[in-house]
Amino acid sequence: ILPLASVNQILLLLLVLTVCAILYNKVHQAPLALRNETVDLESAEEMEEEIPVVICAAAGRMGAAVAAISSIYSNTEANVLFYIIGLKTSIPHIRKWIENSKLKEIKFKIVEFNPMVLKGKIRQDASRPELLQPLNFVRFFLPLLIQKHEKVIYLDDDVIVQGDIQELYNTRLAPGHAAAFSDDCDLPSTHEMVRSIGMQNTYMGFLDYRKQAIRDLGISPSTCSFNPGVIVANVTEWKHQRITKQLEKWMQRNVEENLYSSTLGGGVATPPMLIVFHGKYSSINPMWHIRHLGWSPDARYSEQFLQEAKLLHWNGRYKPWDYPSVHNDLWENWFIPDPSGKFKLTRPDS
Repeated sequence: ILPLASVNQILLLLLVLTVCAILYNKVHQAPLALRNETVDLESAEEMEEEIPVVICAAAGRMGAAVAAISSIYSNTEANVLFYIIGLKTSIPHIRKWIENSKLKEIKFKIVEFNPMVLKGKIRQDASRPELLQPLNFVRFFLPLLIQKHEKVIYLDDDVIVQGDIQELYNTRLAPGHAAAFSDDCDLPSTHEMVRSIGMQNTYMGFLDYRKQAIRDLGISPSTCSFNPGVIVANVTEWKHQRITKQLEKWMQRNVEENLYSSTLGGGVATPPMLIVFHGKYSSINPMWHIRHLGWSPDARYSEQFLQEAKLLHWNGRYKPWDYPSVHNDLWENWFIPDPSGKFKLTRPDS
């Protein structure tokens, strides 16, 4: 048995060792934690997430793309990278417009779209030939045009953004969903306008249910449609599900069987997306896609409702750079005149 003095010495030694260990940890680990914190802060600042926004610049309506870009850039502090998609002949015009206006401050890349990828996939439809323009199909090929991003926003050119685009980018996509859209039945305040101008907001308005191939899909004709003019896309999931190949398949089938070209919805870009994404998409906040502003030169929303909207979309025939159109003052707030003078607004007194 150890004498009492020896036990006390051992206990004292253990106490000293414990205190030394605690002090050692404080001295050596605190700076490490601080260093880590500093690295995290620096990397967060350096690696501020880029928000890629895809917009098409079509000949004859380039002012639309310019107004959309101007509205986005003016309403956010986020790190936005604009992908401006054009055909070879129109690219010099849009580049000159940006570089010789206040938009020269934006971060942008101009990407040429090759219309040969559409060869044999578009059925000619005389009712609205403008909807057959190649750039209407850019949204089908997002992963081929945008290589390095996990998440992408696609916007039609006939929109303006009144909110912070970061908010739209933060839209949550459910696991397994390659895209988020706005439902055409999602906002009660738009229902009256839809009824008053006879607009379609179900699958019946876009697909020809007399065709066996459409009936075989097993989709009820009264199912609410969605609008692919505003898309938040998960590019990785899009590739994984081979969405582009699926869309091309339905384009090809329409050429052979006329499944949707002549139906009330008009155009050939929406129906393939309604088929491929049926039941497999997430929802965008309704205020981030207020639509139908271009469906009638007479039907108007209340000014208060439009002020609260985050994004306005003039889908339809009556565009805000043409005449007649409605609420074009809201659009003109963001329009930047063409330095070359080629693009001009159509107004009653012009």
